[in-house]
Amino acid sequence: MDLRNDCVGVKYNVMEDSQSNNSTTIMDLPDDCLIFIFKWLRDECDRVAFGLTCSRWLRIQNHNRQSLQFDCSFTCFKLGLSKTPRRIGTFELHRVLTRFQHLQSLSLSGCVKLPDSGLELLQFFGSSLRALHLDCCSEITDKGLSFVASGCPLLRFISLYRCNVTDVGLEILAKSCLGLEDVNLTHCLFTTDHGIRCLVQNCAHLYGIKINNCRNIKGIGFHGCSQTLAYLEAESCKLELEGITSMVSGGGLEYLSVSNLTWSIRGDGLSAIGGGYAKFLRVLNMRLCRTVGDEVVEVIAKGCPSLVEWNLALCHGIRVAGWESIALNCHNLETLHVNRCRNLCHRGLEALKNGCRKLSVLYMSGCPNISTISTELFMLSRGDIIKEEENLATGPKWHLRA
Repeated sequence: MDLRNDCVGVKYNVMEDSQSNNSTTIMDLPDDCLIFIFKWLRDECDRVAFGLTCSRWLRIQNHNRQSLQFDCSFTCFKLGLSKTPRRIGTFELHRVLTRFQHLQSLSLSGCVKLPDSGLELLQFFGSSLRALHLDCCSEITDKGLSFVASGCPLLRFISLYRCNVTDVGLEILAKSCLGLEDVNLTHCLFTTDHGIRCLVQNCAHLYGIKINNCRNIKGIGFHGCSQTLAYLEAESCKLELEGITSMVSGGGLEYLSVSNLTWSIRGDGLSAIGGGYAKFLRVLNMRLCRTVGDEVVEVIAKGCPSLVEWNLALCHGIRVAGWESIALNCHNLETLHVNRCRNLCHRGLEALKNGCRKLSVLYMSGCPNISTISTELFMLSRGDIIKEEENLATGPKWHLRA
């Protein structure tokens, strides 16, 4: 249906009728034109004002609202000091879902008192939902996740940050929401590789997973993952060598963060990243991997030819041979983080100066073996590409396709 043509036709009809009947008003516009007008309103205040016009316009607003976020604990800093965020429970959620029955994105993040029974309503009102945020909903368990699974068949994105879910809930979700693309399991302390395996085996379009601080996940659950898996965060995890290999086994990984693995896996275990499966890897975050040495860096530099950004901040085990291998093999590298690398010296910096011809940003600060003269010589040759700040935001933002 061409809403523009319909609206133009109505415009002429209204003008013709107005010549014979002066009582014709905007209220005579059909719903299709009003929906077209509503969708062009970008400002939230304008959309609210639209719904306050009359009951008919309110119905159109309710029917066409696609996203909703509550002012709970995550956004309370935006409120005035005299205001306190509302606590959302089952009753409040029921009122909202009965009013907005066609939501595609719902954020309940910060609803710390929301029980599993609150999510039972999604069995009746979640059929259009594509994205669901449950961050810090600490009372949500596998039972609540089962309600999501049965009521949201079109779900593409779910964030379960700090939820008390286990492999049981993940298995139910994976077998019901086959179209899942992005899953955030950060700080889900009761999940293991079995839950990951369920997601990998059932969700053929899986694009991104966060398992940061999930210390019961070793990585082996990713074995045989689809090539669609392109984004993976596994910071502060207790990964094993076989787990590292499994994580890159799909062959489609473009972003990988394995920072702060010093206390879980020896540095040489990360050499599996350069074993041939990560040829499309563009961004690699190895910050705080203090035991990584020259041999590992050389294997990754040779095995990941597509690297565009590499974070090696606080990797104290890398010496001259490691920096030379980066300069020699990373032909596409544009951004490199070397903050507080104790063993980066004049020779290592000189190697980077003479290699990595596409390098345009070098984050470097707190390197005790780099003199002012070395820095000036580098900048004289490569230009003002050294940034003295430490950028913790490596690579792209968390991908949301919903």
